[in-house]
Amino acid sequence: MELVQQLRHLPTFAVEIARISIWLLLLMAVFVPLEKLFSLHKQEILRKSFLLDLGYYFINSLLPKMILVIPMGLIAWLLHRVVPGGVQTFAQGMPIQFRLLGALVVGEVGFYWGHRWSHEIPFLWRFHAVHHSAEEMDWLVNTKVHPFDVVFMRLCGFVPMYALGLAQPMAGRSIDMVPLLVMLVGTIWGFFIHSNVRWQFGWLAFVIATPMFHHWHHTRNEHIDKNYASMLPWMDKVFGTWYLPKKVWPAQYGTDTVIPEGLAGQLLYPLAPTHQEHHEEPVTGSAVQQAS
Repeated sequence: MELVQQLRHLPTFAVEIARISIWLLLLMAVFVPLEKLFSLHKQEILRKSFLLDLGYYFINSLLPKMILVIPMGLIAWLLHRVVPGGVQTFAQGMPIQFRLLGALVVGEVGFYWGHRWSHEIPFLWRFHAVHHSAEEMDWLVNTKVHPFDVVFMRLCGFVPMYALGLAQPMAGRSIDMVPLLVMLVGTIWGFFIHSNVRWQFGWLAFVIATPMFHHWHHTRNEHIDKNYASMLPWMDKVFGTWYLPKKVWPAQYGTDTVIPEGLAGQLLYPLAPTHQEHHEEPVTGSAVQQAS
């Protein structure tokens, strides 16, 4: 309680920095031991790009939220007037647990297609390639994302939720917990599926996204265009992009798109006048190996 009271007297920006720093420590307390005890690939905690990805953690914890305030407000206002009132009234009358479940599924559909478009549309790939440039996988790779990519993905996920009334952007002064919970669950699960753990989960891998499922999305071969779902992998079954071999993990991660090494270079890279095409030449040789 004393810490909370002290934080209240700090400027808003300082409070945000303190908040996300505490979250970082909590995430490290969970994932660092897990990756040591159940590691898939032997690698150092302070791997080659750890500090770079740490920079992304702080940028993406602050910047996208500020960028989204105005466009989400405008989109919410527009949807409130375009979508038939009966649709939103019905959804808003649902118990919060059913509305949360519906928001998770509908939001996942939006995220799936936003993620897929980021691979299939060259302009969007410029930004998304930054995330795929990671050549070592662990929990912190979840934050290695260009801020524009974060904004685009969130818009794809939240717009359908707002359109169907599953989230209530026009709910007045009261805070709607549904979009907050969707973001919280999705973010935590994102750290998990990027983590360097060898768990496979058997038949549950069809129901909920696992590290093995998502690691194949990060492989440095043609399967980089598979497994777009963030939480519900059966959507890849529905849309024809599922790939999950039994007991086999990728041997290499990354992309053939050449990405600058530094933070500033990666943030400016998508705006450069020329770009190498997305994974033009597949990596030769074996792309898979048995998990140790």
